[in-house]
Amino acid sequence: MKKNIVLYILLVFLVAVNAFFLFNYLGKPIGKQKMEREDPMSFIIDELNFNEEQLEAVQILNREHRQNMMRNNSGIKKMKDALFSKLSETDLDSNVVDSLARTIALKEMEFDKMAFYHFRDIQELCNAEQKEKFKSIIKQALQKGPNNREGGPDQEGRDRNGPPPPRMGGEHEGRPPMH
Repeated sequence: MKKNIVLYILLVFLVAVNAFFLFNYLGKPIGKQKMEREDPMSFIIDELNFNEEQLEAVQILNREHRQNMMRNNSGIKKMKDALFSKLSETDLDSNVVDSLARTIALKEMEFDKMAFYHFRDIQELCNAEQKEKFKSIIKQALQKGPNNREGGPDQEGRDRNGPPPPRMGGEHEGRPPMH
């Protein structure tokens, strides 16, 4: 009988340790980090401690911004589809490819400008203390770059987030260089 009691105590202990491990491993902290990655505006709003009036204004700005970005992104996708539908054409007109690529680049420039002005609008809602904090948040985000990776120069000293180096003329003028 005493052997069974020891086994039951050991079993309860192991179940408790496993439950504790699973809660900490799969529990709230990981979900919270995942949510911050999915919704950067929540992070900004929390960090800046917006009041109710500011929160309302930010929600309106975000709704309008999201609609504009989705509309613009849809246009970019359609143009990229049109560009890549030319892959299988035997009689390819490089002027058409250049025109589509230029149009896509202009739309992506609009995309970047919309994001810039959106953040500027948010900054305008901030008081002086919040503006300093906002500037710090934006600076950190720009240093991390896309996909939350650290930015900065590559091995050759070029800025990875900047434009590509200029092309020199050659046998495939109009095409990007092959690596």
